[in-house]
Amino acid sequence: MSVPTISINVEKLATLGLKNTENIHYQLTPDELVKDTLRLGEGVLNDTGALVINTGEFTGRSPKDKFTVKCEKTDDTVFWNEFNIPLEEKYYDIIFKKVMDHMNNLPELWVRDCQACADPRYRINIRVMNEKPWSNLFAYNMFLRPSEEELENFKPEWHIISAPGLSPDPEECGIRQHNFSLVSFKHKMIIVGGSGYTGEMKKGIFTILNFILPHDKNVLSMHCSANMGGKGDTAIFFGLSGTGKTTLSADPQRKLIGDDEHAWTDDNIFNFEGGCYAKLINLTEEKEPEIFHAIRPGALVENVMFYPGTNKINFDDASITENTRVSYPLYFISNSMEPSIGGIPKNIFFLTCDAFGILPPISKLTTGQAMYQFISGYTAKVAGTETGITEPKPTFSACFGAPFLPLHPGNYASMLGDKMKAHDVNVWLINTGWTGGPYGEGSRIKLPYTRAMITAALEGKLKDVPFENDSIFGMAVPQECPGVPSAVLNPRDTWNDKEAYDEKAKYLAGLFIDNFKNYAEGVKEEILAAGPKV
Repeated sequence: MSVPTISINVEKLATLGLKNTENIHYQLTPDELVKDTLRLGEGVLNDTGALVINTGEFTGRSPKDKFTVKCEKTDDTVFWNEFNIPLEEKYYDIIFKKVMDHMNNLPELWVRDCQACADPRYRINIRVMNEKPWSNLFAYNMFLRPSEEELENFKPEWHIISAPGLSPDPEECGIRQHNFSLVSFKHKMIIVGGSGYTGEMKKGIFTILNFILPHDKNVLSMHCSANMGGKGDTAIFFGLSGTGKTTLSADPQRKLIGDDEHAWTDDNIFNFEGGCYAKLINLTEEKEPEIFHAIRPGALVENVMFYPGTNKINFDDASITENTRVSYPLYFISNSMEPSIGGIPKNIFFLTCDAFGILPPISKLTTGQAMYQFISGYTAKVAGTETGITEPKPTFSACFGAPFLPLHPGNYASMLGDKMKAHDVNVWLINTGWTGGPYGEGSRIKLPYTRAMITAALEGKLKDVPFENDSIFGMAVPQECPGVPSAVLNPRDTWNDKEAYDEKAKYLAGLFIDNFKNYAEGVKEEILAAGPKV
């Protein structure tokens, strides 16, 4: 890259109020960013050469500290709730000044120009300004990387500023505590302060695209992974964190389009990102080889522990957090798509980790049932050991991504329903959770079985097998599946105590029904009728 290009881009930073442009590191390579991190003593290399860092106080997103600036564009369009918390514009002005003062007083800054949206028709230019070099490496890994030619005349449409060292006065800034993540559609700005968790940057861009694409472009944005088979058949996987979205889309027999954020247009599916952000807890080479081998030079590993006296990662150690992560560019995956664009999907998979052991490991949904499950966005997380386990915690997140949806969930659900009908898409519910009893009694459904079920669905091998409808939830359960024992397919049959299963099934159905009351108003009768029957 030529020196004039770098100089031009640095000069433009002054328009944001950035005065100290002498110590800006612009568009550094991953190797240079790793060296800067090691120089500052903020990371170490593991035994495979990946950079390992600790994000500090925050090892995950802080949903209660995520704010959206209330302005003319958002006032009547954003679905204000516990995830979309309004912030008055006067507080944005105060926060922005404090952030720029903080950045101007730092000895060094790392700046990167990057992009989002693989389809050039919808691409946006992003400038990322980081207090930490490892945060800038995350931006390199996760966003699209412009060519040198594209950088010559790069004009940022959106900015991300990450300032983990900033700790503003909450009362003065109109926020809850010393950390915050805010989005301003008016200023086209995403600011993360007081938190080093890198995922806040990624989810900030996801949030703004979940507004821009459906609202301004009539394009459906989705919290899902996607891959493509050898015959060009695309599949998408919806699911909350921990349900297997990244794991199951990383199929060596299929091309990976992306693991987390996509859009569905009139003629394609495209990835928003240029990388993957995979969970590492309990990672093994045998179960997840693509992710395991992506932990190499250039990857950024967060909040893991080493085996004592070594720099070898102990993937089973959750001492810092269960949310251990690695970010790496898509090209680290040997069978990734370039560009990351696929055709209209033929199969949709809703992934749930049902720790109650009630839902079948695979079932086929009608359109009404699919919309009901999509709006519900169910999974169940294992209770924290500090409270003494035994009872799973149900989680309902509308459209499998409520914290990132600025619009009412009905907008996304309606768009998805229209597309499913228009393209006659098969929709499957996959339970990656427990069987034979709830967590603590039953066992986790084996990953090879889940992969075999998904493969059978993708290859049309379930088309002619017999199905039976679940008596409470209504979905059609196949009675045979290649590579899977038939006894596994019907969850009630896997429980020793059938009465206990029936009681727990009624309990779970009641949770679904209570949750759906939040969305019942204005929902079509077809969807309402698709709920569980107690």
